[in-house]
Amino acid sequence: MTSYRQELEKYRDIDEDKILQELSAEELEQLDLELLEMDPENVLLPAGLRQRDQTHKSPTGPLDRAALLQHLEKQALEAGERDDLVPFTGEKKGKPFVPKKPARELPHEEHVTLEPELEEALANATDAEMCDIAAILGMYTLMSNKQYYDALCSGTISNTEGINSEWHRAGGVALGTRGHSRTPRAPCPGVVKPDKYKPVPDEPPNPTNVEETLRQIRANDGALQDVNLNNIKDIPISTLKDICEAMKTNTHVKRLSLVATRSNDPVANVTVAEMLAENKTLESLNIESNFITSAGMLSIIKAMYNNSTLSELKVDNQCQRLGDTVEMEMATMLEQCPSVTRFGYHFTQQGPRARASSAITRNNELRECSHLE
Repeated sequence: MTSYRQELEKYRDIDEDKILQELSAEELEQLDLELLEMDPENVLLPAGLRQRDQTHKSPTGPLDRAALLQHLEKQALEAGERDDLVPFTGEKKGKPFVPKKPARELPHEEHVTLEPELEEALANATDAEMCDIAAILGMYTLMSNKQYYDALCSGTISNTEGINSEWHRAGGVALGTRGHSRTPRAPCPGVVKPDKYKPVPDEPPNPTNVEETLRQIRANDGALQDVNLNNIKDIPISTLKDICEAMKTNTHVKRLSLVATRSNDPVANVTVAEMLAENKTLESLNIESNFITSAGMLSIIKAMYNNSTLSELKVDNQCQRLGDTVEMEMATMLEQCPSVTRFGYHFTQQGPRARASSAITRNNELRECSHLE
C-alpha cells in the first residue's frame, strides 16, 4: 500500500456525528453557510441563490408582484427626461474627408544599354557562369532548386537543362544587374523540370495469423509473449472477444496491441475490462485508433483499479471525444495505480492533464526507488 493510501486510511474511521455534537451554535451556523451551493456568475438566478444571506432581519411581508410592477411603472412615468448638456444644432465639425491621390504606377522595364565590356562578357558567358551570376544576384526563379544550390555550394552546375527557358518565354530578353534588361542571348530550349525522387513503398500488411495467434493464447504457449494485431481491419468482433477472453488465463503474453482493429464498446465494456481485472501477466496494452466511446473507455479505466501489473496503457485517437468525466477518471486512476508508468492519451482539459503528468512522474520515481532497493 502506498503512502498516499496510508494517509487516507486515517480518515476512514472518523465519527462525524460526534464531531457535529461538539460544535456550538455559531459553528453550526458557519458550517451551514459553507455548505450552501451558490452560483454567483449565473445572472438568471435570483439574488438569494447567487450570494449568501447576510442579514438577520425578518421579512416585511409576502411579495405582491402586481403591486410592485404597478409602482415601478408609475415611478417611470413620473420621472422627467434628462436635458442634454449640449443641444443638437446639426453643425458639422472636423475636416471633410479628401481621398488621397492614387499611387503612381511603377514604370515597366527600362531599356538601358550597358558598357561594351559588360555586353561582351555577358554575351560570351557559359550556362554555368550565368547560373553563378543568377545565384549571386538571388534570381533563383531562373533555375531549378538543384541548380541554385549547386551554384551556391560547389560552383559546378551538373544539370544545365532549362537554364534559359525563362528568358526564352520572356521573348529572349534576359535580366541583367539591378533588374535592367540587357542584350538578348541565344536561349536554350527546354523547361526546368522538378527533381525526381524515389517513391516510398507503402507499409506492408500485418502478417500475423489471427487464428493461429488465438490458438497459441488459448494453449498458453510460452513462446508467445508479444501479440501484435495492428491494422488488421477484417477481424470479427467475436474473434476479438475470444482473444481477450483467452487472455484472462494466459500467463506468458506481456504485450497486447489492438491498434486500428475496429474494436468497439462490446469489446471494451466486457472482454477488455474483465481481462484487465483478471490477468496478472500483461504489462502493455495498446487499443488506440478504434471505435471505443466514453462508456467503454470508462469501463476499461475502472478495471485498472484491480490490476497491479500493467505498466503501459495507450488509448488515444478514438472515434469521438471521450469527455471531461472520462479524463477526470483517467487522472484519478493514474494517481491510485502506481504501477502505470506510461499512459498514451492527449488530454483536452488542463486540470486532468496536470494531474496525470504529476501522477506519471511520481509513479516513475516510485518504480526507480523500488529498483534501487
